[in-house]
Amino acid sequence: MREASIASNCQRCHRLLGHRMNFVVKSSAGDMLTCMKCALSHTPMLRRSAAIALVVGFVQVAVNQGDLIIAGDASSALMWKIPLTALIPFAVATFGALTNARRIAAADGGR
Repeated sequence: MREASIASNCQRCHRLLGHRMNFVVKSSAGDMLTCMKCALSHTPMLRRSAAIALVVGFVQVAVNQGDLIIAGDASSALMWKIPLTALIPFAVATFGALTNARRIAAADGGR
């Protein structure tokens, strides 16, 4: 496991990475060491998380609310539950990707 240097900068926004956690994200030029803000806005990760949210969210809505949708009893309460149901797998996929990309600073002894 690679360890991040405390004195390095984010390779995307050039912000000083003086805090404990940094993230390594894939780019066309290779691996980039980034800050939390840049890791959270990494487009390929967001696309993967959105694709997972669409598939898993669709299945969850079909299982949990499918009978109401088919019966035509879609109330206004159901309209806020559907996007919320898709938001949960998006958050889980994003958290999993960030956990996998996390690097602990070398001064803390790594993991």
